[in-house]
Amino acid sequence: MPAPTRAAFPLIRNLAALQDVPFDLLVIGGGIYGSWTAADAAQRGLKVALIERSDWGAGTSQSSSKLIHGGLRYLEHYEFALVRHALAERRVLSRLAPHLVRPLNFVVPVWKGARVGRMQLLAGLTLYDFLATGKQPVPRFKSFSRKKLLAAHPYLDEAGLKGGLRYGDCQEDDARMTLFVVAAAQAAGAVCANAVAADELLFDGDRCVGAQLRDAETGERFALRASCVVNAGGPWAHRLPGAAPPAVKLVKGVHLVLPAIPGLEDAFLLTAPSDGRVFFVIPWNGRTLVGTTESQVEDATGIAVEDAEARYLLDAVNALMPGLGWTPDQVIARFAGVRSLQAEDADSLAAVSREFTVLTPRPGLVWPLGGKYTTARCDAVEIVDRVFDSLGLAAVESRSDRTPLPGTPQDVRELGDFTGWQQEAISGLARRGLDADTAQALTLRHGTGIRRVEALLDENPAWCARIHPDAPYLRAEVVLAVRDEMARRPDDVVRRRMPLSLIVPEASGWRATVAALMAEAGAPAAAAAGQA
Repeated sequence: MPAPTRAAFPLIRNLAALQDVPFDLLVIGGGIYGSWTAADAAQRGLKVALIERSDWGAGTSQSSSKLIHGGLRYLEHYEFALVRHALAERRVLSRLAPHLVRPLNFVVPVWKGARVGRMQLLAGLTLYDFLATGKQPVPRFKSFSRKKLLAAHPYLDEAGLKGGLRYGDCQEDDARMTLFVVAAAQAAGAVCANAVAADELLFDGDRCVGAQLRDAETGERFALRASCVVNAGGPWAHRLPGAAPPAVKLVKGVHLVLPAIPGLEDAFLLTAPSDGRVFFVIPWNGRTLVGTTESQVEDATGIAVEDAEARYLLDAVNALMPGLGWTPDQVIARFAGVRSLQAEDADSLAAVSREFTVLTPRPGLVWPLGGKYTTARCDAVEIVDRVFDSLGLAAVESRSDRTPLPGTPQDVRELGDFTGWQQEAISGLARRGLDADTAQALTLRHGTGIRRVEALLDENPAWCARIHPDAPYLRAEVVLAVRDEMARRPDDVVRRRMPLSLIVPEASGWRATVAALMAEAGAPAAAAAGQA
């Protein structure tokens, strides 16, 4: 049965449609796993409802390292199948969403006495490239001498530096990727609503038949009936009454945002001298992203980056890149996320498997567990296959690997074609008086959706101004976030529709500007006036 089609944007928060008729599938949780599940199921012809208690990607999915990658470090733990799986998906996502997934090179310096030596790295990167079959969006690895490495990166610690290697992976916008997958789900016919909480599951005997829902803004409660429910709440999934949760391990990862490293276009994969843990230093949105550390936690609610965790990352960077001399007062922002992994005994959290599994703890209830951001789309195919099995239906073939996300230019057929479209789009935005940084940033956040931005600029030329001079985000994008992207609260706009709150200090006074623009765009009065 072909899926009904709708426009991807504007996203429509229609709670009446959730109370209309029974659904084949209710997906609880609007992170990347729930969003891909809803999109894949709707594309296969199921009647789908997708709800999120806060905002799309507001949990773990907004707090990743912003990468689509194979996971080079997983080779050390012999997870070859996981790496091959992720590298194949890196290629797929680069084609499905070239505006959101972009190539990024990683440099791995090698110092004398390193835990992982040069020969071991050479072997690992050779295997990494071998596992990445088919045409890839990134080049194969390359070696660099000590002299060339220091010439390009003079802030590196010279003592014992032997040289380095460079390999390719991809960078992405995690929160906007989640948003665009939600839009793909709506385009395929799914009913999607944020700020809707699932208070408890509903059962007919032992079978799950839906959930009791609550509008988080008005408090209105209503029942949604569905033949199958997917609990994609991530680290909060076990808190849903009646869910019969499996044993999980909650792992917290933290990141810091620091000033840009002048001239740096490549990222670094580094190993902390104090304990041998791997972390990244990544150029990101005109700033530098540093992370992650991992630690086990008991609850995902209210997590934050502790001062000791921030010091650990700063100490590790400064030990390996002493020329930067970063201090705690240079940290622009910090954020933390929690992943739910399979509970198992392991010598370290790094060794805990990221392998994905699908559980069915009760009839009619499907529970995804584990996985990683990069493989969420293909993992969702397995989730929906399990849904078809729960419904007693033969599984319809998935086509999510062949369905570009909204914003992808129609003429992008091969990896690399996006650059031509982007250059033309930037030229068109320049003719409107936008500077090069702003124009490029618009193409990467919106893709072909820049036409919606341009329509707003025609409506009100004052919206052409930046929200803050140090960030390439337009006032028009706040209006667009409210009108077309289902933003309800200020943090929906400045954390997920654009990462303004992560790259400009709070003291800069931009929140009042955003609140005024949200009110002008017609956001709920209480939401626009308050702070998230």
